[in-house]
Amino acid sequence: MSIRVAAVADIHLSEAQRGTYRERLDGIEERADVLLVGGDLTRHGTLGEGKIVADEFRGLPVPVVFVLGNHDYHSDVEQEIMAVLREAGCVVLDDSAETLLDGRLGIAGGKGFGGGFAGKSASEFGEPETKAFVRHTREIAERWRTALKSLDTEYKVVLSHYSPVKETLAGEPPEIYPFLGSYLLAEAVDAEGADLIVHGHAHHGTEKGMTPGGIRVRNVALPVLQRAYATYCLDAEEC
Repeated sequence: MSIRVAAVADIHLSEAQRGTYRERLDGIEERADVLLVGGDLTRHGTLGEGKIVADEFRGLPVPVVFVLGNHDYHSDVEQEIMAVLREAGCVVLDDSAETLLDGRLGIAGGKGFGGGFAGKSASEFGEPETKAFVRHTREIAERWRTALKSLDTEYKVVLSHYSPVKETLAGEPPEIYPFLGSYLLAEAVDAEGADLIVHGHAHHGTEKGMTPGGIRVRNVALPVLQRAYATYCLDAEEC
């Protein structure tokens, strides 16, 4: 039986949206087996906003898996936000992996980070600030490889905030591509294998792309989808 993955990112909830997103999830169990949320859950990364997110997704009839995005780090309480989401019964990945649906589905990933794409990317060379920027992404990619390797499941999906490919950034200014994702993320997933990668962050990007290794990539930022979530079947192009 196919697994149906619902996914969205960049919901940017604050007090003004309290109670509004939950209404858009009514009946999700009829259309999906799991819901993935790819970061930028909040506007300013406050703990109060994190609690609003937890309330919106608490008690859904399908498993919910989150990663954080750059907005969720802004107020330096990202660990506290992750804790309230977990207290609400949700899974939060932080360069880690989780097995769901009776062992059939493995989800790996985390926030990701930037640096750019092959041929037009930053390198771990020069000033310490530049080396630290690229090293951060490389270390994340290595943790993703470890997380994927740990999964022994029928299907594997990677959940990220930053993009692993430039194709799903089309529509964004090329000058900011290095701050929207990195090819190192795609290299890690291609090395270990997955059935699907979903990400957000690129509000003006494009939904569909593919890694060099042929893995489907989907930009599920809410402004791109223009709907509460998209649904993808893991043994077919789309549901």
